[in-house]
Amino acid sequence: MPGPQVDGLVERIRQALPRHGNLESAVAAVRAELDLLSPGLAAHLSAEIDEATANVAREFEQIEVLHSHSVIRKRPQWYFGPRPTDLHWPAVKSFLLNEKKWHEDDVRGIDDASNEVVSLLENPRDPARSQFSCRGLVVGHVQSGKTANMTAVIAKALDAGYDTVIVLAGLTNKLRHQTQIRLYSDLVRRNPLNWQVLTSNEVDRDFRAPPQGGFLSHSDKAQLAVIKKNVSPLGELRKAIRETLPAVLQQLRVLVIDDECDQASVNSARGELDMTAINHRIRELLGLLPAVTYVGYTATPFANVLINPYRVDGQELDDLYPRDFITALPKPDRYFGTERLFGKTPVDPEDVRPDEEGLDMIRDVPDEDEAGLQPRSRKERDAFQPAMTPSLEAAILYFLACCAARRARGHGDQHMTMLVHTSAYVRAHERVAALIEGWVDVHRKDLVDPASDIGSRLGRVWDEEQGRLPDDLTDAKPVTLEDVFRYLPEVLDGIEFPVENGASDDRIDYSGGPKTYIVVGGSILARGLTLEGLMVSYFLRTANQYDTLLQMGRWFGYRPGYEDLPRIWMPSDLKLRFRALASVEQEIREDIEQYRLRDLTPMDLAVRIRAIPGMAITAANKMRAARRCAVSYWGTHRQTFRFAHTDAGLLERNWAAGSELVSRIEALGLRDRDAGDRKLWRNVPRSSVRRFLEAYSVESSQADLLPAMLVPFIDGPDPRLSSWNIGIVESGRGRDSDAPLGTIGSVRTVNRARLKDTNGIADIKALMSRRDVVFDCADAVGGNGSWEELKAARLDALGQVPLLLLYPIARDSRPERESQLRVPLDAVHDVLGIGMVFPGSVTEGGNFVSVELQLLSAEEVAEIEAEEAAQTEAAGV
Repeated sequence: MPGPQVDGLVERIRQALPRHGNLESAVAAVRAELDLLSPGLAAHLSAEIDEATANVAREFEQIEVLHSHSVIRKRPQWYFGPRPTDLHWPAVKSFLLNEKKWHEDDVRGIDDASNEVVSLLENPRDPARSQFSCRGLVVGHVQSGKTANMTAVIAKALDAGYDTVIVLAGLTNKLRHQTQIRLYSDLVRRNPLNWQVLTSNEVDRDFRAPPQGGFLSHSDKAQLAVIKKNVSPLGELRKAIRETLPAVLQQLRVLVIDDECDQASVNSARGELDMTAINHRIRELLGLLPAVTYVGYTATPFANVLINPYRVDGQELDDLYPRDFITALPKPDRYFGTERLFGKTPVDPEDVRPDEEGLDMIRDVPDEDEAGLQPRSRKERDAFQPAMTPSLEAAILYFLACCAARRARGHGDQHMTMLVHTSAYVRAHERVAALIEGWVDVHRKDLVDPASDIGSRLGRVWDEEQGRLPDDLTDAKPVTLEDVFRYLPEVLDGIEFPVENGASDDRIDYSGGPKTYIVVGGSILARGLTLEGLMVSYFLRTANQYDTLLQMGRWFGYRPGYEDLPRIWMPSDLKLRFRALASVEQEIREDIEQYRLRDLTPMDLAVRIRAIPGMAITAANKMRAARRCAVSYWGTHRQTFRFAHTDAGLLERNWAAGSELVSRIEALGLRDRDAGDRKLWRNVPRSSVRRFLEAYSVESSQADLLPAMLVPFIDGPDPRLSSWNIGIVESGRGRDSDAPLGTIGSVRTVNRARLKDTNGIADIKALMSRRDVVFDCADAVGGNGSWEELKAARLDALGQVPLLLLYPIARDSRPERESQLRVPLDAVHDVLGIGMVFPGSVTEGGNFVSVELQLLSAEEVAEIEAEEAAQTEAAGV
């Protein structure tokens, strides 16, 4: 174990690193300093210096791991993880392990991820920089422990030299209070004598300037303010900063954490310099602080990466764009998110494994039920009276049964919640809540009687939900129907029906004993507010923005001991959008990873966001920098996986388009006769590919494959797209196609069963298998690598050659295995699917297609405005 002399030398070397840029120069500087103190001292301490150097070098090795999830602007490395002598993080870590009883793996994950974030902050102790301004973005997962990471980052930043923390915590009193209480419990109370807390633990209180006017300078106390993102409290904070003594202000090292930073922080006013008031205040605050690091936290970074980091004339614009770093937090081991719910891309779409399928947790809300619970327009909202519908009744019955089942499992001391989200309108919330409460009261006696009509319906709902999920999903014991009815009276005695919006006095409060809630609400439930013990969600309202829709996924998170119970009721079109959104979210994370691997910076970042018809990426007023969206296909693979399987005319026309393409390239003599059993053509001219794509009809929800987007990209000037390889993917087990595919005759079809409940469109989830990427290569190329590894292997083998694949899909395709999620395709004609592999890299510029982003309809604009008005109302200002 190193002695105090070595520890002192380690600290000297660390302090020298920012000034000298590399370890060798820093050590040389330390040797020179020692010799200035006493000639020959460096030689005398040579062994100790070598040991200290080795210790710091090991810290450098750790830093390479720390930056494994981040796109960064290169700066000197300065943070190498927590030290035993630290004050705040060791106390927080002990609290999580010993009092909150968190699993060691979860705490280790938070420790590692927060190390990475802190290492990307500006060095607060750099003697060469008395002033600094740093901007960063942390991309988490919805309900994934983002606040825990934030808490760890704050603790470690304070240990590393920051002394003042300002947390911008949502738009509402409720969200601010939730964050205040969490930070006070997990952070402040660990070392209460070492804090000056500038904001109240009361719900309706916010920041007020300290009695002395400004901030103070403390050598032994950290300052914390948790502030609502409203103009008034931000104005009070501005006042306090302006009244801080200049000498004190110069000494402050401030960390600003912006929770849900894509809400209100992003400049959404019309015109480049006509900023919204909140955005203006935040930027103004950052400008007043001489030494500040701003870190935004979000699970939906769509708006943040669309901020324009430059002025029109090329000058840098000091907005909140994360110019210094963007880091994507890894998904925690026990986290339940989009991939778990919807499944992952199958390795072999012909034979989808159970672990690739996702979970059978979503139930359909029919159109007629929507009409009974949701006003058709804003004009009808005041007069509208909701009615109990079969799907809402089933969701309530299932929730009551779940509450009884959890009590049977010994969870009676825990919170249990159902979420009902049918409208953005406050009056509708109150009426739906009254409807549900009245229905439960009317049927209270019958609900506990298995022989009654309503009791037997509850039993059927419970029984129908058993056995629909994998047996190994949870270790919890199965619960019988008898157990459910045994605990139902206790459930009904404790159930409450709060409304969560700005106009309600009866709101959720988990601070007391265990609660059983059916919560009805709107905007505030869509973002930030934690619903404890959430088991059932009932959604109607479709949000037309990616970020709002993803934030509405409150069922994501951790469900220890009841992983088998959560269910979601939603219309089938909303389910389709969520499934598509899961792909969008994953693509953003993959793009961040590609930029990291290529050592690019956030200023180079051009995240692709796939278009979903009927959805804007984020609120139109936040997209000033992306009004025309650059769409690039370089380095990607694209595939059709949704088909109008009952439209005989469309399917026949697509088959004819494929037949015409195959006949033409066969006549040109481009067939590769050395490809064995594979039907493969090489050096096909671009014109043949363009003609096929213009004749082929893509299902409208796959906007990135529509000719209006794809053909201009292929027709661009880049020579890499002038010559294509084309193949037909067949199955050794498939039957012959009903019709010939051009002059080569019938082809062997592939099997692709569809997902059930897909609203009249056949969704097969995936068409291509990974090995299809190297269809035009020798068999050994790429091995069993990942998608990116196989693309790289193909690039090495063939160079920059695009690939088009045709997939003849049997109209009578059936699931290969027993499945709760898939049904026979039942198409009226064999289906022709297409897949494409584009050369290049997702990080390159080159030939982009500029696509005008879709305009929202007047009704959609009105709904977004109503949503924003509801958020303002809920904020209590």
